[in-house]
Amino acid sequence: MNNLHENVERWLIQENYSFNEIKTKEDNFKVIIKNADGFGNNLEIFEPKQQANILVIGIKIPLKTNQMIRFLKLNQNEKGNFEKKITDFCYSIKMVNKFFDEDGMKKVGVYIVLDKKEQLTQPSFTKTLTKIIEMSDKIGQFIYKSF
Repeated sequence: MNNLHENVERWLIQENYSFNEIKTKEDNFKVIIKNADGFGNNLEIFEPKQQANILVIGIKIPLKTNQMIRFLKLNQNEKGNFEKKITDFCYSIKMVNKFFDEDGMKKVGVYIVLDKKEQLTQPSFTKTLTKIIEMSDKIGQFIYKSF
């Protein structure tokens, strides 16, 4: 277990978060906090293998069933416009986003990347957890209003 991994687990325990660890091929470690935001989405905390000492914290927000049905009816151009609208919104609130097709659903992953030594501290980490949960709610509401 590397230092970053140990620190993350210690910080989560100190902040009374319950979490599960999952193994992935892409990450040195990945921790999941279930039902972290107001929509019941899981929070992911991981260190990508290609980027040692970089901590990524994020939430994947799935489209609701009726939104998914509407999304599937869009042509490629309309899907691209929808994704651009979400990306522009995420950029405006300083979030990194990525689109996923998982479990037969379209999901919007929103992330904060901690890549500076001074960000990899417990106060910064705890503040980032709070921020990503708030941003997840904002992005969820944005998706519902715009689609």
